Amino acid sequence: MNAVRIKTLDWADDALVRQARALIVAAFDDGGRYGEERMAAEICQQRGPFYRQFFVAQREGRLLGVAGIKGADWASDTHILYLSAVAKEFRNQGIGRALVQTRLDWLLANNSRGRILVSTVKPRRFKKLGFRVIDGSRQEGRWLMMRLIQVD
Repeated sequence: MNAVRIKTLDWADDALVRQARALIVAAFDDGGRYGEERMAAEICQQRGPFYRQFFVAQREGRLLGVAGIKGADWASDTHILYLSAVAKEFRNQGIGRALVQTRLDWLLANNSRGRILVSTVKPRRFKKLGFRVIDGSRQEGRWLMMRLIQVD
């Protein structure tokens, strides 16, 4: 079987952008919070301080997962890992972890300071990557976690 390839989402590839949006909608199955209209607004190219960058995991041209990172518009030098999903049939194969690491690698290569936030139901995964739980942040089974960017 061919290896999983992770790359930045090519905004010029309309079909892939649509597939990424559909994967998020299907993975979360929460039309109110993760509906098609909101995903169309979220999964789009944006540059500048409030950038959005998405990564896709593919094998043999098939989309397996998608994950985003964005610059917070409410706090300077704050980056948010968000909208990460792996297609149901490809879960538990390390694709989600690879998407997390790819986003962190990209962030550290492009930023010398700041903080990274993530909301997760899997805090152990992120503790291993240097994140810490923000006290009192647990809500609806999710923890808010933070990691400082420290580039030497």
